[in-house]
Amino acid sequence: MTSSPTRRGLLYGGVAVAAAAAGLGGAWWRERGSSSPKGEVLAASFWAQRFERPEGGELVFSDLRGKPLLLNFWATWCPPCVEEMPMIDRFFRENGANGWQVVGLAIDQPSAVRKFLQKTPVSYPTGLAGLQGTELVKNLGNTGGGLPFTLVLNGTGEVAARKMGKLEAADLDAWRRELVHG
Repeated sequence: MTSSPTRRGLLYGGVAVAAAAAGLGGAWWRERGSSSPKGEVLAASFWAQRFERPEGGELVFSDLRGKPLLLNFWATWCPPCVEEMPMIDRFFRENGANGWQVVGLAIDQPSAVRKFLQKTPVSYPTGLAGLQGTELVKNLGNTGGGLPFTLVLNGTGEVAARKMGKLEAADLDAWRRELVHG
């Protein structure tokens, strides 16, 4: 019986160490993402990509060049992804006329995405990235492959921002001011 408190202590200690490591990792990721080099230009292979759309047709990245682009990677099974979608949709509706483009790339099963979007539609274009999306987010700087992940490109196709984790309204406001008005 005397070993039970010791085991409990070790368990709590292990959980505390894991939580601290996760917190430090998240802080490192945020710092790394916020200090990513401005002006990094994506390779031509990025712009050559095409993705099937849930409603049919294709999402052609080369058609997105020339205007600021918010590219959001998400999945139906990711609670923060689903939570941020209405805010991203509102941003698109409010700023599309000001030159902003917004695209969602679903890293999920096509059938799950179609079913989800029928119940919870968004007005911005969505592409079905599937497993290809996992490699794409890693190539774009999200080496852990976590979701949600957002990449912001300016009108010349240069990386303006990366964010791992759920977006906040302040993120969208800052990017809008920086890329369209500033």
